Amino acid sequence: MEKVDIDWIPEVSAEIRNKAKKIKVILMDVDGVLTRGDIVYDSNGLEIKHFNAHDGQGIKLARVAGMKVGIISSRESGTIRVRAKELGFHYLYLGKDKKLPAFENLKSETGLHSENFCFIGDDLPDIPVMKEVGLGIAVGNATELTQQNADYITRKGGGEGAVREVVEIILDAQNLLEDAIQNIWKT
Repeated sequence: MEKVDIDWIPEVSAEIRNKAKKIKVILMDVDGVLTRGDIVYDSNGLEIKHFNAHDGQGIKLARVAGMKVGIISSRESGTIRVRAKELGFHYLYLGKDKKLPAFENLKSETGLHSENFCFIGDDLPDIPVMKEVGLGIAVGNATELTQQNADYITRKGGGEGAVREVVEIILDAQNLLEDAIQNIWKT
């Protein structure tokens, strides 16, 4: 196959590229990150979430490249469990009002250092983890305080491809993106 032109990747600072080179696990919130943040219930009280297919493909790219992916969410949701299973998430922490203890548990479980984790968030409960990890990301439509505490703010908003953007930046920094794309085409 011919070489993949990856010139769409956002330009990031040398500092962000250096942080991205160390990432082995990409963690994220759900509402406001994998979705636009809307919480919708049908007339039977069943939760409905709108996930972005581009983010799903980004998660697949990360996995193909050898990255681990996980969710730390304050909400317990069957809908999240279904999507996480469908996309092959490695780590799933739901119903965690305080996300930092869940992160510390995961760090201990994996034996990795904080610098090996990226966390993508959009609101107050995400900030403690964002400040602890090697690469803290706020989606483009995150709250002002969340953005102030981020290493990088995505061009895309939550539920609009922000996760895919982060995955592509990390894989590009690690020189894994082109091979991951080629491997997706082969499967």
